[in-house]
Amino acid sequence: MSIDPRLMTQLLRLQFQSGDPLSPRSSKENSGDDFSALLESLLTKGETASALTSAAPASGNSPLGLPLSAYTMNGALHSLQQRRYTASPSSSYDTIVEEASERHEVEPELIKAVIQSESSYNRYAVSSAGAKGLMQLMDETGRSMGINDPFDPAQNIEGGTRYLSGLLRKYGGHEAVALAAYNAGPGRVDRLGIRTDAELNEKLHLLPAETQKYVSKVLERKQQLVL
Repeated sequence: MSIDPRLMTQLLRLQFQSGDPLSPRSSKENSGDDFSALLESLLTKGETASALTSAAPASGNSPLGLPLSAYTMNGALHSLQQRRYTASPSSSYDTIVEEASERHEVEPELIKAVIQSESSYNRYAVSSAGAKGLMQLMDETGRSMGINDPFDPAQNIEGGTRYLSGLLRKYGGHEAVALAAYNAGPGRVDRLGIRTDAELNEKLHLLPAETQKYVSKVLERKQQLVL
């Protein structure tokens, strides 16, 4: 297969201007590696310029005010990154988790259990509902927690831990209730009059099946990390 020369030109420009525009890493070494991997992905997966631009806005500029070509390439590269990304070992985020744990008084094992259950440590994970990043935060929640880039591990873990800490305080330290609210939303939990783990056990069947499994899964994984 062949790649449109215009597409190749833009890929080369992205490499020499700023490396991978979606990665927090900006060193020449890393940008070169990322570029090579993305280019290889284009060649082996048969991506074409028309496929990459099919979802672009019709106007000459993107919603962000960027030239349409840059907007299109940015979105295409992120799509490729998400598809080919291999989750990092949990240990690579230990320092970030420990710091967030101390700041917000949430056990590090609980934070790690949430990350594992939410995204399996895939920093580029996006759910069907639009939740993003390691701790799978919705955009509105992320913004309220001060997150500008949900795919940045430090921001996502900080924001997710801060949000989880608030839920733990709201429900008096009852972890199971806080986790149910993290998954289903505090509004749904509150409407059922659930404030304690005992009340959650009584009314768990009234929550979505996903939430029921989620609470059990996170607590089980936390216990495994503690042992």
